[in-house]
Amino acid sequence: MIVDAHQHFWKIDRGDYFWMDDSVAKIRRDILAPELTPHADACGIGASIAVQAAPTVAETEFLLEIAAAAPIVKGVVGWVNLESGDAASTLKRLATNPAFKGVRPMLQDIEDTEWVLRPSVMANLAIVADLGLSFDALIQPRHLGVIEGLAAALPDLPIVVDHCAKPVIQGGLDAGETWRRGMSLLAEHDQVFCKISGLANECGEGWDGQSLQPVVDHVLQVFGPERLMWGSDWPVLELAGSYEDWFACARALTAACSTEEQARIFGGTAAKFYRL
Repeated sequence: MIVDAHQHFWKIDRGDYFWMDDSVAKIRRDILAPELTPHADACGIGASIAVQAAPTVAETEFLLEIAAAAPIVKGVVGWVNLESGDAASTLKRLATNPAFKGVRPMLQDIEDTEWVLRPSVMANLAIVADLGLSFDALIQPRHLGVIEGLAAALPDLPIVVDHCAKPVIQGGLDAGETWRRGMSLLAEHDQVFCKISGLANECGEGWDGQSLQPVVDHVLQVFGPERLMWGSDWPVLELAGSYEDWFACARALTAACSTEEQARIFGGTAAKFYRL
């Protein structure tokens, strides 16, 4: 089964998508499960993970409602205020729903790079691990050392790095030795995984497989197929290209892998990590 390990839904009048300014006007519309269906059918996608797009518990509950009604949505990565004294009770309540798989604070939008290492956040992430849930790291290269510290401090917390940590590759730039070394050090922690997702958006206009190959080659080298998973990042992807084009490109980027290795990247790893 092919799994899209990273996609989003939203309903604009819910009112908590604070990042939706005019720069994303193309995708500033209601996007719900029926709109995913033709893309999933075209690419043979059998399951998806819906990931939070707003920093509210209400949006997480909205996604869980979608998962209950849409058979393709097998899991939800939600949001909980990890600094709150109520986080433990909220996590325990959400975890009673088998579709709730983990949490994702929007670290890229938090000015304090080391926020996730605050004692209150760490204590609540330990509860995430105790509940058998996972942590999606929405990070930029500035966070790589911080997430390595988190992995070392909480070795029982499954972590997946979204979008290959958003390397700075716009216009075909080289991702840089700092990014490569940071990802290599993260990969030394067995509980850390990585998503091949979001790269078309990071590269920007004119993205192609040739531009993205060095990034994918590096994460393949350091994480291996058993800790890599493909995601569309749809509909954010629509700012840079189409679902079908990115899926075909990702297939080409991993063409050197064996059939078994590709099966892991395009389904097996996500199914294992998110306990599908």
